[in-house]
Amino acid sequence: MVTIPVSARFFHSVPAGLILVALLTCFSMWCASSPLCEQIGLSSLTIAIIAGALLGNTVWNRTEHFFSGGVNIAKRHLLKLGVILFGLRITFAQIGQLGWQGVLIDLFIVLSVMSLALFVGKKLLKLDLQTTVLIGAGSAFCGAAAILATESVIKGQAHKVSLAVTTVVLFGTLSMCVYPLLYTHMGLSEDAFGIYTGATIHEVAQVVAAGSAVNANVADIAVVEKMIRVMMLAPFLVMLSLFVNRDNDNKQYTPDKGKHIPWFAVFFIAMCGINSMQVLPVEVVSTLLFADNIFLTMAMAALGLHTHLAPVLKVGVKPLVLAGSLFVFLLSCGFVLCVWI
Repeated sequence: MVTIPVSARFFHSVPAGLILVALLTCFSMWCASSPLCEQIGLSSLTIAIIAGALLGNTVWNRTEHFFSGGVNIAKRHLLKLGVILFGLRITFAQIGQLGWQGVLIDLFIVLSVMSLALFVGKKLLKLDLQTTVLIGAGSAFCGAAAILATESVIKGQAHKVSLAVTTVVLFGTLSMCVYPLLYTHMGLSEDAFGIYTGATIHEVAQVVAAGSAVNANVADIAVVEKMIRVMMLAPFLVMLSLFVNRDNDNKQYTPDKGKHIPWFAVFFIAMCGINSMQVLPVEVVSTLLFADNIFLTMAMAALGLHTHLAPVLKVGVKPLVLAGSLFVFLLSCGFVLCVWI
């Protein structure tokens, strides 16, 4: 009997794994382009992690060694590349359009949501720090993309990432349905409601759907406000990396020493700068953004393949309670801020 060396198995599993996540990505993007998914704001990222999890909990255990190399590359390296290219969605001029009020609202939302997540998740619900931070980041910044970026810093387990994404999908979809209904009862101007929508709804796609349900002006303002929140993700990741690398009592929350700065977060800001200077042709930016969606979807599919339901079910309803608390806070506090500022 011939034994294949571990290194040889790894290199054979790289193309197979990449092909697998690529097929899941094609399926997810095809589903996301359907009228139903577009109407409910269901992105390819969400579909990919669901499809990956379905495979991960059925045939994956028997076939993992055939695909592990490529799946791990997608989960680690393509994820970071996707986060970097995400910066091409933002320009510094967008910040100037909304003025200091829009930036201040987003800054307060980000800081308060993360603080509340740590208090409710750790102190009250006794959740582990990884799950708490992932759910907090998804609510505070930009949903699944923020969860993926945060995972690459804290090295969160796959089932915790899937759990956090599930909460974003659930309460982000609820927001998308509720906000247009609230518009006529809130007494906010179109500009103020656009800021409120962009500052408090989880996913970019959900912001677009909720804003468009009112009118195009609300949608445009909401997207710009949302992009300011997305930009705040980079300094958050740098600060989180510094905290993670401290020698604290939670050993599972301390990755390898020496990785103090998540460089992909720095490159994310650099991409924002490049996009702001408009040095790239529009066609190139469009192509890179399409590639960005592919990379992030592949990373989601890879995370789904490593997601096992048993640990998720073991956690219970506490993550949903945490995410629900953050949703109520975003809904109420965001309204008060828009009225006040």
